[in-house]
Amino acid sequence: MDFLSILSFLGAAIVLTLMPGPDNLFTLAQAIAKGKNAGIFTTLGLCTGLLVHIAAATIGISAVIYQSALAFTVVKYAGAAYLLFLAYKSFKEKSSSFNLNNEDSLDYKALYKKGVIMNLLNPKVSLFFLAFFPQFIQYENGNVSMQMLIYGILFLIQALVIFTLISLFAGKVGYFLRKDASLSKKINLIQGSLFTLIGLKIAFSHK
Repeated sequence: MDFLSILSFLGAAIVLTLMPGPDNLFTLAQAIAKGKNAGIFTTLGLCTGLLVHIAAATIGISAVIYQSALAFTVVKYAGAAYLLFLAYKSFKEKSSSFNLNNEDSLDYKALYKKGVIMNLLNPKVSLFFLAFFPQFIQYENGNVSMQMLIYGILFLIQALVIFTLISLFAGKVGYFLRKDASLSKKINLIQGSLFTLIGLKIAFSHK
């Protein structure tokens, strides 16, 4: 692995991470609704899930999911169902308003678990790694698994940084929204709509 390959990989990874997708939209929704800390703990959960996908891509489990239509479908619909369940909970609480200091009472463990589950139940992540990483592998240098692992760690680091920045930005936006009583009562509606959008996106995704 040379410096140019790593630089090219990071550039492509950053662009792809910034593109609207299930993970960054999920982080955005949590940070707007519950503050920057909610977004950060969700990010930590998502990145923990990424570790599993990275390991799966490195040892070849992702290839098994890719080859098995049933495995892909089961994971995909489980992820979509989980997101739609979260959307239902948000819509159910749509009339409640938010406290500006609500971060003091947040269940960070629950937010972290949501991030882990959200990421693990998105089969597109593993398939993305399977399709994306090999483009930067230098097969003539051997030890493909180690190269995959290194690229996986680099991807994880940049995702952690970008999702944290998204959380900080969305947290500020959410703070101003919660200052307005009428808008505050609509935050759950916005969050539920985002969860529904992500869930449907996963449900109708293809390999």
